[in-house]
Amino acid sequence: MTVQQKKPAGRHGFKPGESIVYPAHGVGMISAIEEQEVAGMKLELFVIEFDKDKMRLKVPVAKAMSIGMRKLSETDFVERALKVVQGKARVKRTMWSRRAQEYDAKINSGDLISIAEVVRDLYRAENQPEQSYSERQLYEAALDRMAREIAAVNKMSDTESVRLIETHLAKGPKRGKAAEDEDDAREEAA
Repeated sequence: MTVQQKKPAGRHGFKPGESIVYPAHGVGMISAIEEQEVAGMKLELFVIEFDKDKMRLKVPVAKAMSIGMRKLSETDFVERALKVVQGKARVKRTMWSRRAQEYDAKINSGDLISIAEVVRDLYRAENQPEQSYSERQLYEAALDRMAREIAAVNKMSDTESVRLIETHLAKGPKRGKAAEDEDDAREEAA
């Protein structure tokens, strides 16, 4: 298997040194575009580095778009995602295992708005009951994925990005048992 470094030219609008979003892993940086010979065929590959996870991924250039690799969101799209987390949590009354699968699919979709919905729906304020371990894991995964993209777009640290998201979460409607009881009462009265 031979590896040959290519000159820094863009492919599908992506170029070395550019931050991108890979659906299953979040924000990464294209470190190179390589040509590799695999089973007698030449393949052009994006080499993507995920510093936080200490991971390197090689993605065939031809498959990049079909797997959902994309450029970072625009700042106005980030603002829309932050508005989503301020909204009222939408928790379906289905079994947790089914909801968990849906949340996981949204997180791995790479879509910032879908990830923001998961953050909004699984967020728990101080006055709310504890989350289960799996809820907390999914919430933290979604928060981390969202924070890393916002940090990359706004050129801030991940910590500042998490604080920004939490500020927007706090601006949301009242949360907790009392708020749920009020909502239920309103629905019954209607």
